[in-house]
Amino acid sequence: MNWIDIAADDAVPPGDVIGVETAGLDIALFDVDGTIHATDNSCTHGDGRLCDGFLEGHEIECPLHQGKFDVRTGKATYAPADKPVRSYPVKIENGRIWLAVG
Repeated sequence: MNWIDIAADDAVPPGDVIGVETAGLDIALFDVDGTIHATDNSCTHGDGRLCDGFLEGHEIECPLHQGKFDVRTGKATYAPADKPVRSYPVKIENGRIWLAVG
């Protein structure tokens, strides 16, 4: 597994989501109760950018068709989304957010 440095550990406001593009990836980073989670930034149903969606607890709602995903696992939790979004392992080290890829 390769780890890439993706953002500063304070880049994601508490209870919010941001989009980050790095190493050819478009990633959504979520801060849920002080824990950072990462998924692909594109909804599997309508190709909406999840960073433009609405984060409630551990679920992100797509801004296009209101499908929802669990940001901890990527699992689709509300129709019309029915396919999971890819999630990534994350670690915080030396003030940086690291994402596991590959």
